[in-house]
Amino acid sequence: MKPFLLLSKQSSALIAHCLQSSESTAPRSIPKLYINRLLAREHRANPALDPSCRNTVFTQVCQCPIPSAADALGRRICIGLLLSCRWPLTYSQWWECDFITEGIIDNGGGFRDSLSDVSEELCPSSGDVPVPLPFFVRTSNQGNSSSDSRDMYVPNPSCKDFPKYEWIGQLMGAALRSKEFLILSLPALVWKQLAAEEISWSKDFATVDLELVKLLEVLEQVDREAFEFMFGRELTYTTVLSDQRVVELIPNGSNTVVRYEDRREFIRLVQKARLEESKEQIAAMRAGLLQVVPQPVLDLLTWQQMEKRICGDPEITVAELQKFIKFDDFPSDDTRVQYFLEALKNFTSEDLSRFLKFVTGRSRLPVQITVYPESSNLDALDLLPQACTCSCVFYLPKYSSAKVCEDLLRYAVYNCMSIDTDKNPLD
Repeated sequence: MKPFLLLSKQSSALIAHCLQSSESTAPRSIPKLYINRLLAREHRANPALDPSCRNTVFTQVCQCPIPSAADALGRRICIGLLLSCRWPLTYSQWWECDFITEGIIDNGGGFRDSLSDVSEELCPSSGDVPVPLPFFVRTSNQGNSSSDSRDMYVPNPSCKDFPKYEWIGQLMGAALRSKEFLILSLPALVWKQLAAEEISWSKDFATVDLELVKLLEVLEQVDREAFEFMFGRELTYTTVLSDQRVVELIPNGSNTVVRYEDRREFIRLVQKARLEESKEQIAAMRAGLLQVVPQPVLDLLTWQQMEKRICGDPEITVAELQKFIKFDDFPSDDTRVQYFLEALKNFTSEDLSRFLKFVTGRSRLPVQITVYPESSNLDALDLLPQACTCSCVFYLPKYSSAKVCEDLLRYAVYNCMSIDTDKNPLD
């Protein structure tokens, strides 16, 4: 049925109708969460010091009790239990953040910042840092220079905390229904299963472990002499999962040598084990997703469309970014605008993503940005820029050259780690 639904010219209208008709009433008040991002950063630097992960932003959000909410037994309700609501599109801020030791009045910017923090904890954008949460593990392709899917993660086969996976699915559903993003670097293998599409070994698992796909292709085609030379009696009925666990493919598999004539059965068993290694975790994520998004909507979306609606567009170009930038109160010949645009032209996609997060709390398009002249220091030159993430406003100072503008802008977007100008953090 799904392939036929995807061909429908009315799919976009049907999706909008399904989402609107399934809306629930927005909460009367936004829950307020107290989040300590200093503790979260310390955890990211060395997750081994906090095996419970209680200091991560993810856990602080998921398990944060709401003082005004309680269940029938009088127990405080955690924010994680509230995300199954199918909020209307106009309900754009799911919680309000009070970042401890940071001066912020959260009108949306702090919330978006916390959502970005959660994304970064689940699937770190850098391959050189530890993964601070146990829910996803890096794919083998992250260490494979020949793969074009090197920054991906898969659900951790060892992690059995299915309620948390379900909550992650609810977050994904909330993002799909809204204009917010939950950036998860997941391969096609995972997205296809979330979208209930068929998966294939050669095409989809190559986005997880390209070297294994190639190795099994060689193993299937090799002759007996080459097989004996390559493996001898060292190949047993075992395989290594993405979490680096060695599992047996048959009873006593670690002590059973694979014979040449049985190699195709061995290949089948490896493929089955690897394709299904995260099946339970993905099923829990999909269950959470379906609590927020009606089944017909998922039927009308391809996995690529689902990924884009949840995560946004990962590739940012200056030309695309400029479509979402509006300059207000600048003279037509103002050099500030000229220098600013020249500076952005030298930014990489990662730099532009950092700029977006600096201004909006989001790191992917689409998001509308308004640029105003810096007005607090009219005669000052070469100041660091400021932004208001709640209203997605960027204040552009005067610069002596495009190069100075570029340097100071790049410094700001990479070194601003907190929100400190809304109020005195000591209040």
